[in-house]
Amino acid sequence: MSRSLAPIVALLMLGLAACETTGNNVSGTADYDSLSRATATCKAEGGKLVLKPDGDPQRLQAYECKVN
Repeated sequence: MSRSLAPIVALLMLGLAACETTGNNVSGTADYDSLSRATATCKAEGGKLVLKPDGDPQRLQAYECKVN
């Protein structure tokens, strides 16, 4: 019985992992995708994404776009 459930559990876990990568970062964590989007947006504005002084590098709000 448990052997037949393993593929189902694997598919469910894969489905949950896919939900995490939708780009809806409501928690504000500075994950790879969020930082990548923020960096691209800032670069398009002619700036560079930098960590604010005393900013928490794990929080997206701790970064700002510095335009020179």
